[in-house]
Amino acid sequence: MRFFCSIKSHFFTLAGIPWPRVLYNNRMSFYTFLVYARKWPVLGRLAYLALKALGAEIPLSVAIGAGFLLHHGGVGVVIHPRTVIGERVGIYPGVTLGRADVHRPISASAFDGIVVEDDVILGAGAKVLCSRGTLRVGRGSVIGANAVLLESTGENEMWAGIPARKVGERT
Repeated sequence: MRFFCSIKSHFFTLAGIPWPRVLYNNRMSFYTFLVYARKWPVLGRLAYLALKALGAEIPLSVAIGAGFLLHHGGVGVVIHPRTVIGERVGIYPGVTLGRADVHRPISASAFDGIVVEDDVILGAGAKVLCSRGTLRVGRGSVIGANAVLLESTGENEMWAGIPARKVGERT
């Protein structure tokens, strides 16, 4: 039985490899586990490279809150290094968070960053693009599948379309 699971302080041992308890207690996916493992001192670089090999570009500089979910492996997810992601945010495959003015050199861009607040859902294929200042996705907002969000949202709003428009309120 020790082969499968044994508790040792804050780690489980699975097949002789220690894994953080959070991976098993919270039913965290392997991909989400790699997102948090990026910040580990020694193995963080390997976790970052593993994510990149699996198709998710999430730089080390991206701050991510607790309860983050990278649904379905996050294939095709690209996040700009100047992004801050709050707690309990769900990101589906194909989401892009980045600059809208990629035709300009970064030195000439007025882009400051993107802030995704707590309890936000970014649907599959959603694009959140900012060309000037800081774009905020408000707490509890939902950005629909394949929407192209070019402006900040309020709290608990639902946005959809190309370009995205407010289509309702989240209850």
